[in-house]
Amino acid sequence: MSAAAAGSDLKRALDSSPETNLAGELPEPPPEPMPKNYLLLSIFSCFCPSYPINIVAFVYSVMALNSYNQGDIDGSKRLGRNALWVAVASIIIGLVIIGIFCVVHFTTDVI
Repeated sequence: MSAAAAGSDLKRALDSSPETNLAGELPEPPPEPMPKNYLLLSIFSCFCPSYPINIVAFVYSVMALNSYNQGDIDGSKRLGRNALWVAVASIIIGLVIIGIFCVVHFTTDVI
């Protein structure tokens, strides 16, 4: 009778150990794919001559990357979308500035 009591105590001790408590663990869901943060586009926009705007695009893309690393998927998507629009605006403004510079440079006569 003492062998049965010792065996049940041993079984109870093993059942409550954290290594054998596999039934209480929930499987981790697969991680969501990283949304686009447009980091390369914002770095490319930094070569355009619209400096305050393209730096904002770069900051938004880095913030989107940090937001994803912290687990905020929706915030990362929002910041990535803002980085895209600001980078595109920066490239367009830069092309307009380059176009204006070329027009002024080639149409003025310097004696």
